[in-house]
Amino acid sequence: MTTGWSEWCKFPDPRQRGMLTAPFGPGCYELRHSGSGKLILFGTGGNVAFRMTSLLPEPLGKGTRNNETKRTYVLQHIENVEYRTLACANCEDAMAREEELKANKSAYIFGT
Repeated sequence: MTTGWSEWCKFPDPRQRGMLTAPFGPGCYELRHSGSGKLILFGTGGNVAFRMTSLLPEPLGKGTRNNETKRTYVLQHIENVEYRTLACANCEDAMAREEELKANKSAYIFGT
């Protein structure tokens, strides 16, 4: 069973005090600009909290991500980035929900 989306939260800057609140299991996430509401990107992971740590370039971010442009973009705009998460029962459910997000990928700055 999938829960509902969390509230939008300010994306924490790891150079300052702050905490990322995200599921430690499967789910999805979205990022947007706080002022305009413009959607930045979306994704999924078996451990959403860990996957979201790859949204920043090293050494601030961890994990792997094949698109350095996304990581740099998030860091350059971090003061205005918000995120929300969606916890899912399993990875299959998370992937199905991500397919729903992909159907609207033109609405995101990074649609892949």
